[in-house]
Amino acid sequence: MSRSLAFVCLGTMGYPMAGHLAAAGHRVTVHNRTAARAEAWVAAHGGSSAATPREAAAAAEVVFVCSGNDDDVRDVVLGDDGILFGLGPGSVLVDHTTDSPALARELAALCAERDLGFLDAPVSGGQAGAEGGALTVMVGGEPEVYERVVPLIECYAKKSLLLGPAGSGQLAKAVNQICIAGLVQALSEGLRFGVKAGLDVSKVVEVISQGAAQSWQMDNRAASMLEGRFDFGFAVDWMCKDLGIALAEAERNGAALPVTRTVSGFYEELQANGRGRLDTSSLITRLP
Repeated sequence: MSRSLAFVCLGTMGYPMAGHLAAAGHRVTVHNRTAARAEAWVAAHGGSSAATPREAAAAAEVVFVCSGNDDDVRDVVLGDDGILFGLGPGSVLVDHTTDSPALARELAALCAERDLGFLDAPVSGGQAGAEGGALTVMVGGEPEVYERVVPLIECYAKKSLLLGPAGSGQLAKAVNQICIAGLVQALSEGLRFGVKAGLDVSKVVEVISQGAAQSWQMDNRAASMLEGRFDFGFAVDWMCKDLGIALAEAERNGAALPVTRTVSGFYEELQANGRGRLDTSSLITRLP
């Protein structure tokens, strides 16, 4: 059944995600800060574009947002022409941005006051996952809202799961980023050790990737790390932001994150050296 939807913020992730919704037959209205990108999306996928987030939300049953950080989300949701003031009662806001659990809880409360549903639903899988419709989505919110929206999420996700009340999706994404940061640093050290030891590291990776050392990072990043290619994928800037969220939450809940804190410092070093737009696997460039 075709549904009336809106997608706000057509960045690296949002552009293909909105495309999958259109390809599934839904009526999609898009908005992007740079109007030319919204117009290009309409030319490629059909649907329509709106001048403001509020206008995009006006006729939508569900509005999706995939932006950069808390400030960006506040702007498009709570600004004078924000989504919150365009949605009609009974509609749903889905925030796919990786932002703070505190913001997720705030938005959930504001939506509840207006008889709106809300899900915080950060994603993992990067640009390739978004383009291939194979993202993983970690969701916080009410079960009845999730059941209404999950058929739409399945248009661009291979897996989604409701993990608890609002904020739970963002907390789960923090777990995801904590795990990735440690893995990338370990992979960087292992690859560099192999090079220094005089091994054919591509062959080493071929064999150890069939054992307990195997990981997504090894399968998808080891070869490009050895080749020195980092101009793609999930940017250092975004990992710095995400690990900052995780570390701030750890201060609140008392979790000890010694490795994460260390690796976060390494990413900040790359960022300070003008490498913020490189893929997170560029950690290896720090090592002699």
